Amino acid sequence: MSSTPNVTRVTSDGVGWLASAATYPRSALALWEERPDAPVVLPCGTVFDVVSAPAIFGRRMLDRLWDDGPGSGPVAMFRGRVLLFAAPGTAQRLPSLLAWEEWGSNRTEAVPPLLCHGTGDAVTVPAPTGDDGAGAARWLVAPDTRHPWLPGPEVVLWAAVRAARAAVRISIFPPADQDAKVYDVSRRR
Repeated sequence: MSSTPNVTRVTSDGVGWLASAATYPRSALALWEERPDAPVVLPCGTVFDVVSAPAIFGRRMLDRLWDDGPGSGPVAMFRGRVLLFAAPGTAQRLPSLLAWEEWGSNRTEAVPPLLCHGTGDAVTVPAPTGDDGAGAARWLVAPDTRHPWLPGPEVVLWAAVRAARAAVRISIFPPADQDAKVYDVSRRR
């Protein structure tokens, strides 16, 4: 059972924090006052970076962060991907940490690629109400303060590695040869 908090609506302080990432924060606030159910595209790299993972693996990472780790900052779902908001600079540092862990060498469905969005990138952020009407964007952990804690690259790496280990069965025996001929020798005399 996961202990991930169930905060799906952004508080007014959280709206202020999100808007602070916009090029024109007052315009973002005005848009949300007029249309609180509207998702908006915000730039990454100054207020936050975002690590994007496929939905199932992203949920596993989030569970690791809350069950065994320090928790998470804001987390959203958008078009089948979990968006983990991270400290600025995470998108630049995380790929080299993943390479050091040999993340891409034995890729399976259980160990998917992580997309890192930092300086020069932008992401679609769910509406403050937590529902865009179409269900394409929603908050799993909504921002609720003006200065939310954001995990750095080492914490995100820790969660990804543990989520991958939990998803991949590790065996010391080589896989069975599927074309091998198998004979029942239990009835031999």
